[in-house]
This record gives sequence, C-alpha cells and structure tokens, in this order.
Amino acid sequence: MPVSAPSDRRFRRAHVAPTRRRSWWRPSWWMVARAAVVSLVVVFGLYQAVALVLSADALRVSRISVQGNERMSRGEVLALLDGLRGRSMVTADLEAWRQKLLNSPWVADAAIRRVLPGTLTVAISERKPMGIGRIRDALYLVDQDGAIIDEYGPNYSELDLPIIDGLAAVNHDGSLTDERRADLAARLMTALRAKPQVARRVSQIDVTDLHNAAVILSGDPAVIQLGEDQFLPRLQGYLELAPTLRERVADIDYVDLRFDDRIYVRPASAPSALRRGKPAETASGLRRGKPAAVGKTQERSKRK
Repeated sequence: MPVSAPSDRRFRRAHVAPTRRRSWWRPSWWMVARAAVVSLVVVFGLYQAVALVLSADALRVSRISVQGNERMSRGEVLALLDGLRGRSMVTADLEAWRQKLLNSPWVADAAIRRVLPGTLTVAISERKPMGIGRIRDALYLVDQDGAIIDEYGPNYSELDLPIIDGLAAVNHDGSLTDERRADLAARLMTALRAKPQVARRVSQIDVTDLHNAAVILSGDPAVIQLGEDQFLPRLQGYLELAPTLRERVADIDYVDLRFDDRIYVRPASAPSALRRGKPAETASGLRRGKPAAVGKTQERSKRK
C-alpha cells in the first residue's frame, strides 16, 4: 500500500525550460532580386541626374575672359587654352590648364577662376624684360631673375632696352644665365629708375665681375665702373663731372667711380706714365659695337 510522504519544502525542483534553436531569417530569391532591381534603378537615376546637371549650359565653358596680358595678345593666351571651351566647368582640371599657361616663356604666373554661368576668368602675370642679354654670341630678352623670355629679333625692335653682357652661367648646371649676375644688373636698373632721364641713357651693362657693374652711356664711349652699390649717386656724379673730365682727357677708355674720395680716369691710348692714379681693371667684357637690330645702343657702332 503506497504511503505518501510529506514534501520537504526546502527542496524545490528546478524548472528548466528547454532551449529553442534560433531561427535565422532567410529571404527568398525573389526578395533579393527585387532589392537588386530597386538599387539599380536608384543608381541609374542618380547617374542620369548628375549627367543632366553636368550637361547644363550654365556649367559648360562658353566664355573665357583674359586679364593682365600686355605683351601677349588675347589670341595667344586662348591658343594655350585650346580645347578648354565647351568642357564642363565642374570636371575640368583647371590646374592642368594653368600649367599649360606657365609653359609660355612670357607668363610668370597665372590663375584661372570659375564664374557662373559658363565663364572662366584667366589672370596673367607677364615677365618684364630687363634687358637684352648677350649670351654665347646670341641675343635674348631676359627678366630681372635672369630667366630667358625669348630670343631677341626684329619683332622686339621697338623695345628700348640696354644690352647686358656677362650673364652667362659659369657653373654649367644647364642654365644659360647666372642668377647672381642677373641680380646685380637688376639692382642697377632698379636704382636708376628713380631718375628716368639717367636710366634712359644706359646703353650697355657688363656684370662679368660680381662686385663691379660697368655701363656705357649713349653718346659717351667711356666704360663707367660703378661697383656693386650706390649706382645712381655715382653715375649722377660722373654726369656732372663729365664736361670737366673731357677738357682734361679728350678720349677716355674707362672711369672708375668705386672710390668715394677720388675718380680714376684712364685715357684711351695713353702710355702708362700718363695714367692718373692706379687704374682699375678695364671691363673688357663690354663690347663697344652692337648689332644694328638693337635700337637704343646704335651710337656705339660708330665709335672707333
């Protein structure tokens, strides 16, 4: 006969629920196909919208404005940008087109800016010719940095510029000009611009000696040595004393103005006993003659 035992309240059977397996959602193939079709439609729609915007006339280059050009004509600038008109203003690589402008020897710097609708503004900064450099028996237009702008020819005959000798590079690094000698010539020309009537008389410059710039003036056959500073006061002092010097020495080879307390004058064809003071070295690089094509210095071809 079964006997019921009282349950012990201290003992409780654990109620453990059986674990259920996670069920991963697996979309059907038609749901995947529908999502792919929708994505393709959205992407295609965006592509068409972007293409429509980029092809709008307002975003096509229809006009190119040129500013800052003086020596270069507008046509020469536009020729360097041939192929840019009609392109999208958004996708056009303006830096690449700017580099094409900088390939021109006359262009020192350039900037291209977008202006809606359909306009590009091109700002040109041209190189300023400082003189006509005589380098290895050829003539070139050079700027104040000694950079060669172009070979000198009849198309530049209207430029009133001095001939500059001694610019040729001596380090054979591939450059035709020496920056230090170009800097000496540039400092000389900059100083003389304060007195345009004096600057216009400079016919020829020699910077072979880095510490002694020499010049020849129009109508005056003497080589004038100015040193490396105080160019304007020294040259003005010579112009004031020139009539007196000519009375004492009719034919002067060179005048050395590098010493503040005295002037050394060397006659053109005098024996050494007649030379006054200790003569400095003659700037032999200065050539007395000049090509007929150079306008400012034609008078030197007459000196003999």
